[in-house]
Amino acid sequence: MQTQQQRRNWKLIIQQFDRAIGKKGVIRRKEELLTYECDGLASYRQRPALVVLPKTTEEVAAAVKICHDNDIPWVARGAGTGLSGGALPVEDCVLIVTARMNRILKVDLDNQQVVVQPGVINNWVTQTVSGAGFYYAPDPSSQIICSIGGNVAENSGGVHCLKYGVTTNHVLGVKVVVPDGSVVDFGGQIPEMPGYDLMGVFVGSEGTLGIATEITLRILKTPEAICVLLADFETIEAAGAAVAGVISAGIIPAGMEIMDNLSINAVEDVVATGCYPRDAGAILLVELDGLQVEVAAGKKRVAKICKEMGARSLTTASDSETRLKLWKGRKAAFAAAGHMSPNYFVQDGVIPRTKLAGVLKEIEALSERSGYAIANVFHAGDGNLHPLILYDESVEGAFEEVEKVGGEILTLCVQAGGSISGEHGIGADKNCYMPQMFNEVDLETMQYVREAFNEKGLANPGKLFPTPRTCGEAANAQKIAQMKSAQLF
Repeated sequence: MQTQQQRRNWKLIIQQFDRAIGKKGVIRRKEELLTYECDGLASYRQRPALVVLPKTTEEVAAAVKICHDNDIPWVARGAGTGLSGGALPVEDCVLIVTARMNRILKVDLDNQQVVVQPGVINNWVTQTVSGAGFYYAPDPSSQIICSIGGNVAENSGGVHCLKYGVTTNHVLGVKVVVPDGSVVDFGGQIPEMPGYDLMGVFVGSEGTLGIATEITLRILKTPEAICVLLADFETIEAAGAAVAGVISAGIIPAGMEIMDNLSINAVEDVVATGCYPRDAGAILLVELDGLQVEVAAGKKRVAKICKEMGARSLTTASDSETRLKLWKGRKAAFAAAGHMSPNYFVQDGVIPRTKLAGVLKEIEALSERSGYAIANVFHAGDGNLHPLILYDESVEGAFEEVEKVGGEILTLCVQAGGSISGEHGIGADKNCYMPQMFNEVDLETMQYVREAFNEKGLANPGKLFPTPRTCGEAANAQKIAQMKSAQLF
């Protein structure tokens, strides 16, 4: 009996895509398709059947309609920098890549808005408006290469999410191609729209509800003053205590980041900032912004709190050149990890700030038990951890062991009252762990939303939610039982 794949006449389908997108926008050769077989989580790979690169909303709609009419699964992809397998192709799918949709369509400084296509790189937005005294706040570490469309799909954060929020707080409206090929508008040009908040549902939906083809972003005025403080501590627990002290004092910095000793030495080996003491157990970076008088007062208070919590030394910078130098190592931390080990597996969990010390101790103990070194680099202000588990994929079974270690870290986060994702999304990597946070009714209700948009299940199938193919029910039940019985915090 023929399979659905065998019944499809791919030759005729490719001709439809050629007419809709143009032959130069359709990639079909096997060796070229290999470029698109994974996103930033390179350990998971699957070659798509076809890749299309539309340039307009109309071309995206035509591509999605062809998939809908022929029952072909499809996956949206931006710059491919995601770290959860959200843009991982599925078998026999069409990959719809928005990289050629890279135009800034409108700049409205009077209303502090910018309209962009999804392939626009995050940092381009700030570059476009900085001369007029504005900037775009969400700033993932990959902001020089990640795309706005991907940021919207994953609801990305960044260093400044503590004070300014994540992507959803800066998106006013989106034009979306939904899974049947129709084009709809969510949100608009004003902060609040009547009716259901469909834009709020769409941002962070990881490509399961459609593809954003135009995005209206909120931009902010550049602060009058900015100051960065770097404090180094003997232990990472002391740095975490300083974070809690700053927040409990009623100070909300633009960002607070912690790096442990392993990460400090990695970035100094690679980018040689000369700013990070190699013998420190951890460093804490605190950025304050606002009015000149506000920043000056905040700097004194933060410095006092850090010293009270055991800071060995303090460095401050107000000029842009020195500030960038202090941030340089943090921005390069993930890249520097590649110089410590042939491979690393990065996780993305969230915990309450008050649980930082306890969870970090548990991660350290887990590292010792498993035999895998774990570097910690994270958004300390909002408790968003990014542990990097170092390993060598050439060692048989190493990746499977590292996946288990990553899963245990996520379990720790949930047990501490946190979440299995802060900004990287769920994708194909963490969908098995969704039952740790949500019960069956919760997950079923979420599926109602997905099915309302994606009735045929063709849009990014197998992502976000647990599926029998990737998640054994027994394994999930065991994880949930362990979570409920453990009383670590």
